[in-house]
Amino acid sequence: MAARWRDRALAVMPVGSSTNSKAPTLLPDEPEVIVRGSGCRVWDDRGREFIDYRCALGPVTLGYADDRVDAAIRAQLADGILFGHPHPLETTTAELFCDIVPGAEAARFLKTGGEALAALIRIARAHTGRDRIVQIGYNGWLNSLASGGRVLPGSTSSTVQGVPGALSALHHAVEWDDRAALDGLFAAHGSEIALILVAADYPSIPEAGDFYRYLRDLTDAHGALLGYDEMVTGFRVALGGMAEFTGVLPDLSVFGKGIANGMPLSVYCGRRDVLSVLDRGEVVVSSTYGGETLSLAAATATMTALRDEDVLSRLRASGRRLQDGVNAAFAAAGVGIRLAGHPTCPQFVADDDAVLQAFMRLAFRHGVSLYRVAYVNAAHTEADIDLTVARIRAALEDLAGEMP
Repeated sequence: MAARWRDRALAVMPVGSSTNSKAPTLLPDEPEVIVRGSGCRVWDDRGREFIDYRCALGPVTLGYADDRVDAAIRAQLADGILFGHPHPLETTTAELFCDIVPGAEAARFLKTGGEALAALIRIARAHTGRDRIVQIGYNGWLNSLASGGRVLPGSTSSTVQGVPGALSALHHAVEWDDRAALDGLFAAHGSEIALILVAADYPSIPEAGDFYRYLRDLTDAHGALLGYDEMVTGFRVALGGMAEFTGVLPDLSVFGKGIANGMPLSVYCGRRDVLSVLDRGEVVVSSTYGGETLSLAAATATMTALRDEDVLSRLRASGRRLQDGVNAAFAAAGVGIRLAGHPTCPQFVADDDAVLQAFMRLAFRHGVSLYRVAYVNAAHTEADIDLTVARIRAALEDLAGEMP
């Protein structure tokens, strides 16, 4: 079937989507567009139904069209979306957030992870009076390569992908748990490093505690700050993200996905004394839409449900059932793919990426929507998981017939 939406999108929109990772690459089996979602299922414009494990790339933790969140949005919509002064929801949502998240003594709101991370970096530089940033994992598109989230190579002589070399030279990319590289960086530049910003490596989350304790000790020894990128792990691995999961508190954090069940909201938070650079006017971080009320209402409803209804236990159980079933299917098929990491956000790891892509294409054909990270939501039932595994087994049978 000829592409309809994809061609139209590319004619008016670079990449064909405002979000790179949402642009379809496995047509015609992958949906060109999704037009509706309910619970754990989505439908495309051709009427095809998929059991969904993309969950909007992570934000949908309760399920699509969740009654509690939708009711909160509708109730606030009747009173207004945005005003020229703060709305009470700014304060009450921040209070709820800080009550839930360990180490969050204060918090402010923005809309996207990228801008929240940019705010964190600027705050850390202002508080410490230092310039260098160490980045572990993908911390948003700012100052990073588009492919794989790698920090741009340090060079003071050229602009690469729109980032001046003088700026990229102050950002240092380090692989997950590469302690020799970190020790070397701090030996060479310890007095210049403002912040280590770490995003958890998904397959390594179950064993991450020791590495986070090492990072805490390293930053403390050199007077640097420790920041957590909790865009995925917050309100999914644990309510309070990696700080709660590991018991190691950061100085600063950003949250976003999972906090408002799909409404656009991000949070930057941390120690009150560090964030006080904002009170003193040493750093200006300001956005007209930071206090938009529909997202704050959705966040309040989502966080309340996550806190009071033990949703994360259901996510862990569903994720574990999916992980065990899919990995058994992979092992039986001998395809060299596995689903590794924490059960609420495990990642597909493959010996051959071409085989993984072929499998993903066939999964779409069999009515399962997958992403490189498999996100479960609270609407996935045991029956949904078992049907998913059965469909994946059928996809693997087709894959065996296609492989040379």
